[in-house]
Amino acid sequence: MGLGIRKGDMVRVISGRDRGALRKVLAVFPQRDKALVEGVNIVKRHTKPRGQNQPGGIIEKGMPIHLSNLMLVDPKTNQAVRFTNERTEQGNKVRRSKATKNEI
Repeated sequence: MGLGIRKGDMVRVISGRDRGALRKVLAVFPQRDKALVEGVNIVKRHTKPRGQNQPGGIIEKGMPIHLSNLMLVDPKTNQAVRFTNERTEQGNKVRRSKATKNEI
């Protein structure tokens, strides 16, 4: 599966309990086809105390979400879009919205 989604991109969650959320990508894990998105897929972890510096308790943390559950957002229209990779006349790769042809 081609990635296409990079760190710093705005994405819309299209499936799961956080469906509809428009958030920023914090990290991408290409070997697992997952991305860490801020405020999405938050889980509670129960941790043991580890000395005086780290008390135990219940910690909320974000877990990675599969890339198939995300759609890239066109920054000009603020809509989730399908995109394609193209090369410019100078030979640079760019991502373009299939619907509006805007560069993402």
